[in-house]
Amino acid sequence: MKPFNNAHLGFAWATSLLRRRTGRLIATALGVALAVGLFASLGAFVSASKATMTSRAIEGVAVDWQIEAQTGAQPADMAAVIQADPHITSHETVELGQTTGFESHHGNTTQTTGAGVVLGMSSTYRTTFPDQFRDLAGSTEGVLLFQQTAANLAAQPGDSITIGRPGMDAATLTVDGVVDIPQADSLFQAVGAPPNAQPQAPPDNVVILPIDLWHQVFDPLQQTRPDLITQQVHARIDHYLPGDPSAAYNAMSGQARNLEVHLAGSGLVGDNVGAALASARTDALYAQVLFLFLGTPGAVLAGLLTATVAASGRTRRRREQALLRTRGATTRQLVILGGIEAALVAVLGSALGLGLAQLVGRAAFGTSRFGATNTAELVWSVAAILSGFVIALMATAVPAFRDAHNTTVASARLLVGRATTPMWMRWRVDYVLLIAAVVVFWMTSRTGYKLVLAIEGVPTISVSYWAFAGPALLWIGAGLLAYRLTDIGLRRGRSPLRTVLQPVSGALSDTVAASLIRQRRLVAKAAALIALTVGFAASTAVFNATYRQQAEVDAVLTNGADVTVTTSPGSDIPPDGSIAQSIESTAGVHHVEAIQHRFAYVGSDLQDLYGVNPDTIVAAGRLQNGYFEGGTANGLIAELAAHPDSVLVSAETVRDFQLLPGDQITLRLQDGATKEYVDVPFHYAGVVKEFPTAPSDSFLLANADYVAQQTGTDTVGAFLLDTGGSNVTGIADHLRSALGTSATVTDIESSRRIIGSSLTAVDLAGLTRVELGFALALAAAATGLTLWLGLNERRRTYAIATALGATPRQLASFVWAEAVVVTGAGMLSGSVIAWALSHMLVKVLHGVFDPAPEHLAIPGGYLGAVGLIAIASTIAAAVAAIRAARTSHIELLRTV
Repeated sequence: MKPFNNAHLGFAWATSLLRRRTGRLIATALGVALAVGLFASLGAFVSASKATMTSRAIEGVAVDWQIEAQTGAQPADMAAVIQADPHITSHETVELGQTTGFESHHGNTTQTTGAGVVLGMSSTYRTTFPDQFRDLAGSTEGVLLFQQTAANLAAQPGDSITIGRPGMDAATLTVDGVVDIPQADSLFQAVGAPPNAQPQAPPDNVVILPIDLWHQVFDPLQQTRPDLITQQVHARIDHYLPGDPSAAYNAMSGQARNLEVHLAGSGLVGDNVGAALASARTDALYAQVLFLFLGTPGAVLAGLLTATVAASGRTRRRREQALLRTRGATTRQLVILGGIEAALVAVLGSALGLGLAQLVGRAAFGTSRFGATNTAELVWSVAAILSGFVIALMATAVPAFRDAHNTTVASARLLVGRATTPMWMRWRVDYVLLIAAVVVFWMTSRTGYKLVLAIEGVPTISVSYWAFAGPALLWIGAGLLAYRLTDIGLRRGRSPLRTVLQPVSGALSDTVAASLIRQRRLVAKAAALIALTVGFAASTAVFNATYRQQAEVDAVLTNGADVTVTTSPGSDIPPDGSIAQSIESTAGVHHVEAIQHRFAYVGSDLQDLYGVNPDTIVAAGRLQNGYFEGGTANGLIAELAAHPDSVLVSAETVRDFQLLPGDQITLRLQDGATKEYVDVPFHYAGVVKEFPTAPSDSFLLANADYVAQQTGTDTVGAFLLDTGGSNVTGIADHLRSALGTSATVTDIESSRRIIGSSLTAVDLAGLTRVELGFALALAAAATGLTLWLGLNERRRTYAIATALGATPRQLASFVWAEAVVVTGAGMLSGSVIAWALSHMLVKVLHGVFDPAPEHLAIPGGYLGAVGLIAIASTIAAAVAAIRAARTSHIELLRTV
């Protein structure tokens, strides 16, 4: 027999596939398309998110570098080095002078402050660094008071203040304006401090002077006390940095160190941009984690779907291989034909997948590139295409290769064979994986998942991918267990199965049950795939919903309420005074909760103390049970009402002082009249871990009426405003204008931007639409497409049944019965997998949530959509299979 020509055979094979196997080829390519589209979409999104994180981190910095002159430095030499640095685009010299304090006089009263700092700046400073100050009252030039200083001195524009100078007479100046310093922490940082050092608290008392006036006030002091004078150069640099925050951080740190080398010890660089990028690096790792968490399972599912589709035609492929062998085709040629089919699937699937990614990008983000650069989009598109080719080869070419080498002509033509138990079932791989998942989960959840790891005392940012091993093992093991249980249920549960199928198959229920039992391996495989898909879709949705829920909880904890008005320390503002009345009369404010903020000594430890109204604070502060230990929020707050001398303390305080419930604690609080600290008895009632506006470390929670009674003052520290979530920014702006310098107003919208990771700030809603949209597509494909292919593969069985006299209704009973069993078993198993996987993911990723959730957020709408799509896909597949079964049985027997 004349051997086949490889080129001619390949062309004929490809043409035949496109003409005669179009439906199956497209179905297989759809699985590849989902994987390619998911990878391309998530990859481009993550790349764009990282670039956005970098730009937003840089934009939020008022001063890029603060270069502080060291003792003995020559200003001229230092200026020459800074001027020559190629990265510095502009710079300003800033003088800092230490003062013993400020005073202001109002009639017969004198207001004084503690030590402070006086800044000297040129007239162009605020043009060069416009975000350093925010004007509140008076002029934008001249002698400017920091808001806190103005409150401490009860001073306003036009008043006179004096600046204390050690060993010299105080200087008297007239106030021109009041400003806020949004980034006071970085402005007054300890330049050159070790990275792991405790941050330096900014001073409460600050005055800004024009540089000439500053020199008049402090040049005499510099002659006698040069140690009280510091010079800094504030610099703005070019922002030609890589898009990835980690790479940008490394580049920026390198530039800062390079400048320090050229300064040769005459100056140290406070790298504010580097500090911002260091924080963004963690957010970039969250993006990386989300890509791993969302992209990998989705790609695996798409690969399994593709393999299932390809496997549904394996019997036909074997017969075709047998026919080609009888006509002289070699094993090598058969392998080449398998490769051609895989290439067609990969090319078609990649094209469809990239097109799908373009559509998804436009629908979710308004741009097909997700905001990524052309290079990033190209890189991720190539990576996605490569993944598509790998999936196509594994699903199509590898089985063809195996069949070509291991299957004889005679065995390939067999239509019926004895099914063997899969090796993984004999070795109980599913049990092993589940046990391993429990072990890994126990090991990784003891301390919670952390992105920041300290290696030998040096903070190192890295992702602990080991933490994902538990959920991954659970997902795979549970999918295999779903296969096993479905197989066992069909093999041993004929009587219950017959009962379940009675409404669908009627008198044929026993026959249909027998048919399903005979095909239980195919049914179990389809059910397991559906279970894995439902588990992935539902657990992803629950994780996202829980993440959004906790981001909102974190925002409330940080800001305290929709809008929070914080009074100036040392001010005497009653809960029913003019400020309170002004707040309550503001349109849109539903409720105002007054909170005391004091400082109390526990032994020698100074802690924040918050006095609250027990009757209203739970609702006003949106307190959760997770904020407390040893009881619920309502229960422990009720203790403050029932026993006014009760106090809730931190777990650290309980441990340090070995407290037992009911123990008396004597706190030292400042008396409102004498300003002296007095002893106040309390009784330990419970543990509080979190509270709105409170620090993350030790603090105390007490009954406001009792604190006011014992200290002789009911001064309020903050007002929490409930606006019902409406017009938050507008109400906050109105109050800032109305209250002026007497209080600080913050709103929850700003807190969301501050405390949320850069990833959530970019577009978490868009990301959610992408990932959950693909999960829905996978769910539809896993139910509808897999079921339809399985039913369609059994057209020969239906044709024989029709030839033997089966009616269309009887054929339909077989189809509907399989649809019910496959979908029911898959959905039930998938729900269990989703429940277990959601709890495990949230527990393992405990460190991602701050605070940890006390319950999972259930996105009922999305989960309902998953169920409806699965049911709709099942119905569509069953209807299509029934219509195909009604085709002339003679035609079917000829073509199948």
